[in-house]
Amino acid sequence: MDKPGIVVAGASGRMGQMLIRLITASDQARLVGAVDRAGGPWIGQDVGVAMGGAPLGVTVTDDAIEAIAGAQALIDFTTPAATVAYAELTAQARAVHVIGTTGLSDEDLTYIAAAARHAPIIRAGNMSLGVNLLVGLTRKVAAALGEDWDIEVVEAHHRHKVDAPSGTALMLGEAAAEGRGETLADLRTPAREGITGARERGSIGFSAIRGGDVVGEHDVIFAADGERVVLRHLANDRAIFARGALRAALWGQDKGPGEYDMADVLGLD
Repeated sequence: MDKPGIVVAGASGRMGQMLIRLITASDQARLVGAVDRAGGPWIGQDVGVAMGGAPLGVTVTDDAIEAIAGAQALIDFTTPAATVAYAELTAQARAVHVIGTTGLSDEDLTYIAAAARHAPIIRAGNMSLGVNLLVGLTRKVAAALGEDWDIEVVEAHHRHKVDAPSGTALMLGEAAAEGRGETLADLRTPAREGITGARERGSIGFSAIRGGDVVGEHDVIFAADGERVVLRHLANDRAIFARGALRAALWGQDKGPGEYDMADVLGLD
């Protein structure tokens, strides 16, 4: 069987470049396309040359339709608007769409769900094995401790991150809510500032830190009178996200249409 051909969206970005290096070094996949924003300086260049290395035989394009048409998968760490547009194209091509984009709105997710009726979509706020194990632990601890324990999700990222809370923090909050048999929408506390009053029993709070070059740090704090339980994940290298995304793209090759996540890919459910 031929190795699946993979297109990388956002080729000039940090994750895009990391994915390109990973795919070209892999013996399980082929790089068949590199898509970047219209008007970007890489458009029309060989992607290997644009990255400062040897030619790879793949030209960076802003024509996503052409790039995706002959591919078996698209890996996408871009923007919500771009991701929604790519989802329509991968649905038409019946290609696996791996989504690492964060900051997606409810409306965006509705479009993505519609596309998933035609092709596999694997979406996660974080692609790392460690984080997805943390999600499972958070769900179990929340179920065990009950509403007398306050839950706070604290996350830290680099200064360039534009959305807050992070997609991973929301994953953790959703897991905590599920552990309590609720939805995050019902339990989530907005960012606190000023005179906020006492904390509501059973609520789930979020705190976001932005600064420096922090790759990603996430704590789930369970606090009760006299004691705390803290679950923590520290990411030191973005390569963990690229490796998880490639693993997802390969896993999805024999899957039918539908929405999947990294717990499915890793067999954690």
